[in-house]
Amino acid sequence: MPNDLPKVTLKSGRERALRRYHLWVFSGAIQAISGKPDEGDLVEVFSASGEYLATGHIQSGSIMVRIVSFERTDGGEDFWRRKIEQALAVRKTIGFVDNPKTNIFRLIHGEGDGMPGLIVDYYNGVVVLQAHDTGMWRRRQLFADILGSLSGLKVHAVYDKSENTLNSASQQDGFLFGNAQTVEVAEHGHRFIIDFREGQKTGFFIDQRENRWLLGNYVQGKKVANVFGYTGGFSVYAAAAGASQAATVDASAKAIELARQNMSLNGFDGEAHQYFTMDAFAFFQQQQQMYDVIVLDPPAFAKHRDALPKALKAYRRINEAAIAAIEPGGLLFTFSCSQVVTPEDFRTAVFMAALANGRSCRILHRITQPPDHPINMYHPEGEYLKGLVLQFA
Repeated sequence: MPNDLPKVTLKSGRERALRRYHLWVFSGAIQAISGKPDEGDLVEVFSASGEYLATGHIQSGSIMVRIVSFERTDGGEDFWRRKIEQALAVRKTIGFVDNPKTNIFRLIHGEGDGMPGLIVDYYNGVVVLQAHDTGMWRRRQLFADILGSLSGLKVHAVYDKSENTLNSASQQDGFLFGNAQTVEVAEHGHRFIIDFREGQKTGFFIDQRENRWLLGNYVQGKKVANVFGYTGGFSVYAAAAGASQAATVDASAKAIELARQNMSLNGFDGEAHQYFTMDAFAFFQQQQQMYDVIVLDPPAFAKHRDALPKALKAYRRINEAAIAAIEPGGLLFTFSCSQVVTPEDFRTAVFMAALANGRSCRILHRITQPPDHPINMYHPEGEYLKGLVLQFA
């Protein structure tokens, strides 16, 4: 194995996290760096006593090394192919490959699949790659070539959508091979048009798939408001399950237009399904109608720990507004996708919102991310999605 990779030496006592197989090395833990590595280079990490610990990509910032192996490696094609094939095998095991009713899933989920800083989503033959790490981005063409040659997975295009996640003028989104404008997918038999180029994240919130399905169990004959509704995922499921009304709310006119298309694609047109292009807070301020079920799926209010206090106030405010608009006996599906917000933080914010409304409630479901978004046991930071389903008196 290589012995010429740049070397990162940790301060005394700072190797404990790596011995517990954590996947991040923070800048404050580093004593010295030798070999003058460039951004995204593979480096080997050593304890203060000179013991090899792990290999990872180096990058400037608070998280300086993201670990890709606890054994020495040159990071060649075979190394990455094994990781991608292992990730695909997991998706086959849980039923997300060759499934005509659901041909959309996350293929690689960063740390959860041993590839920190890399997201790969599969959309019915179109693969969207998003790098949050320079080392992964530098290897994007290699990953695209591997993805295109995988046995048992039909791939006719790979699109790199890393420009906004890496915040560098040198990176531009584009196809690594193949081409497509949009793609139509199936999820639990429902049809959706995915705008992976202009849409949020990689184009769709795949992590809410099972929660959309869960919603369908509660909405027959009910008035539903899908707030922060994006392209109407929850609204389609609500309409399909027999909701008497499905209102989709989003500040983006493009998202609302695609929500209309998705509803129409599934055969749901007419006055029962309404669309509001407006801020969520403004929606609740202007609406005088009460709803039986409200879905709150906001963007991450806190992307960094410094923003946590402000974010928790925002979660409390938006949940307080939603709870005030719920009919007695009604339900709230409420979510946070902020990694720095713990389940306890989120539950407290929602508790305070219910208390401010003077409403008693019961928790019906505690929600986390689905199995194609796996959490590495040694990396609890990977548990980013949390949600509650509450019933109000």
